[in-house]
Amino acid sequence: MKLLLIEDNATMQTTLRRAFERRGIQVVSCDDGARALDRWEASQPDVVLLDLSLPGLDGLEVLSRARSAGWSTPVVILTARGTVGDRILGLNTGADDYLAKPFDLDELEARVRALVRRSGAASGGAGRPPDAFCGLRVDADSGAVYLHDAPMELTARELALMRALLARPGHAVARERLFDLVFPGEADVQAEAIEVVVYRLRKKLAQTGAQLVTLRGLGYLLKAVP
Repeated sequence: MKLLLIEDNATMQTTLRRAFERRGIQVVSCDDGARALDRWEASQPDVVLLDLSLPGLDGLEVLSRARSAGWSTPVVILTARGTVGDRILGLNTGADDYLAKPFDLDELEARVRALVRRSGAASGGAGRPPDAFCGLRVDADSGAVYLHDAPMELTARELALMRALLARPGHAVARERLFDLVFPGEADVQAEAIEVVVYRLRKKLAQTGAQLVTLRGLGYLLKAVP
């Protein structure tokens, strides 16, 4: 099982990482809301533990954007905001469970495993997407993109675009969504700039088994070369 921990408190992050790793669960962590969605896409976790009070982007906004993008990964909210209203808001935003701090580690582990079991059953046991597509994969720890065993030489913008497309190979990703990931917070950049990054990345994929396709009015997707 792979778990993504989005928590900015260093002590809490370390405690939870050690606790879950002792229980045989792989942990990928992120301490900033603004980077959380990229980390989520890159690691493709089985379950997400999400704090609400994050720097950069509030946890509820992270969750809302993930659900709007169609990501169905089970999410457990961990927060000091323990009122009924806060819980209802979190669940209505798309959380699958809610645990107020302080909490018992054994109870948290039980809830995490139950969510993953239910998620696997709901998807027919398919689990999360395969780690590689046409030999391409995202390294969960570094975020780099590999072609078989060799890292691809990509610019930061090409890398952001590639990670977003590899999160949903064979499915269209909206152009607006990709623009936000490739040019985060750059309001002065023209929308057409994404086409330049697409063009350059398409050339680098020419010798692989994957093809970057433009779907007019929908966005872009990766598909296997016939």
